[in-house]
Amino acid sequence: MTAKQTFSIIPEDTLLNKIYEIRGHKVMLDSDLAELYGVETRISNQAIKRNIERFPEDFMFQLTKENGVL
Repeated sequence: MTAKQTFSIIPEDTLLNKIYEIRGHKVMLDSDLAELYGVETRISNQAIKRNIERFPEDFMFQLTKENGVL
């Protein structure tokens, strides 16, 4: 595979439709991420919390009611 070729199991348009911009940051909802991996949202969240040291500090945040609705 050359440097310009890319390979993805998930179609690019599917990924792009699951990325939102909130306050200038590109984000993906936990439910969408779990769906891409084929697991329940709670299982995905548990795995992230169990291995939080493997992720950047700003990898995950939680919206509150004060943040508004998407």
